[in-house]
Amino acid sequence: MLSFFRVNARYQTISLVVFFLLLRLPFFLGGTPLLIPELSWMLVGEQMGRGFMLYRDIWDNVSPFSGLTYWLIDTLFGRTQVAYQLAAVMVSIIQILYFNFVIHSREVFPERTFLPGALYALFLNISFDMGTLSPMLMANTFLLFAFGAIVKILVKREVTTQVFEMGLYIGIATLFYLPASLFMIWAFLALLFYTGSTVRHHLLGLFGSIFPLLMVVLFFYMNNGVESLNRNLLTSVFQVKQYNLNDFVSLFASLILPLGFGVMGFMRIFTTLRFVNYQTRIQQVMALWFIVAVFSIPLMQFLAPMQFVIFIPPAAFFATHYFQSFKKKSFVDELQFTFMGAIIVLIQYQGLRGVIPGVTMGKLENLRTKPASLPEQITKKRILVIGQQSGEYINNYTATPYLNWDLASYDLKNLDNFDSVIHVYDNFRKDPPDFVIDKVNVMPKLLDRVPALKEEYELSPWKGIYQKKI
Repeated sequence: MLSFFRVNARYQTISLVVFFLLLRLPFFLGGTPLLIPELSWMLVGEQMGRGFMLYRDIWDNVSPFSGLTYWLIDTLFGRTQVAYQLAAVMVSIIQILYFNFVIHSREVFPERTFLPGALYALFLNISFDMGTLSPMLMANTFLLFAFGAIVKILVKREVTTQVFEMGLYIGIATLFYLPASLFMIWAFLALLFYTGSTVRHHLLGLFGSIFPLLMVVLFFYMNNGVESLNRNLLTSVFQVKQYNLNDFVSLFASLILPLGFGVMGFMRIFTTLRFVNYQTRIQQVMALWFIVAVFSIPLMQFLAPMQFVIFIPPAAFFATHYFQSFKKKSFVDELQFTFMGAIIVLIQYQGLRGVIPGVTMGKLENLRTKPASLPEQITKKRILVIGQQSGEYINNYTATPYLNWDLASYDLKNLDNFDSVIHVYDNFRKDPPDFVIDKVNVMPKLLDRVPALKEEYELSPWKGIYQKKI
């Protein structure tokens, strides 16, 4: 397989696509588990499709462009997991082909092969949760475009208006996934250390980065949503942490091979003296990418392989150098590549199908939705879950803006504040739920504070569930 992708031929572009689709074959066979974040993204798109505005009418911390994407998918296909998976496949293929194009066309390595794309495709399958359309996956596409712009600058050895283009891509990536804003630092350092950029060039790149952000802020300002934008998105990056979704064992098992081969490739650079100046600079730029990506980890809401897709470009980049650094093609490097691919595929199949009985590693049990034990009458209803949702929305629809409990608690656990009480009442009035599933015993106090709601809702025969009076 390694020797195959070393062949420099036009048909290899198609081979990369076929190779990636074969790796994703388990998803096409059905039975892919629905993930908790995935369900949340579907609910956001569903609510936006009903005319509600993100942040102001939907309390969630998904970034605005990701929310728009989920709204578009819901408008076209409804709440369909397959649509999200197919969209993720399309985004992944774009990343694979573009990454390989940049490396191949700009002669970043002495040997022109399609191995960078093959490794990128392989690393995009280190865990089954990477098969969904996550905000980080979408943001990673535009970060790659920014990398391509930097490579052009380094190859031409002159700083042009592509600096604005680079900044614009980073700004768009930020609007898909807010922690991607750290890559503004990456771009600044790359320009500072490896180009002859001036202050004007840095200002041009900065303007390109903040321009799309300013447009979004202006939109929310004109729609009376700046305060909601700040509370639900900007400050939530530091406050909202869903630690109950973490799975450190599966995360370690998924990342050990890509990062391991990436590190070995980075170390072998120091023993290779056949690079020209711009190739060395590109290697250093990619090393900076890895360092900045490390600083994004504390900003992640939870730790799962899908969040670490940002590490795939440097891992694939340096792993490519590792496999190309062997002076003679031998069965050893072929064996290593095959071994790595087999283990990655095994981890993916283990997560999806449980091919090794009794082993939970790779299954990401904490990240999967589990059907809630609700009465049969609560199906296809508009509900509000007060507390952490655990599958109640799988067969129901969300009501009121309080989708994310970490953000909803700003109002629902602050009922001694008059403004919070008014907010809750207004939100119930605009989008009343048929049932309220109270997990943290908030409803008694809420009904006491708002007599108008007490006239509309009553305790149902089921414990902790309130229903709207007929």
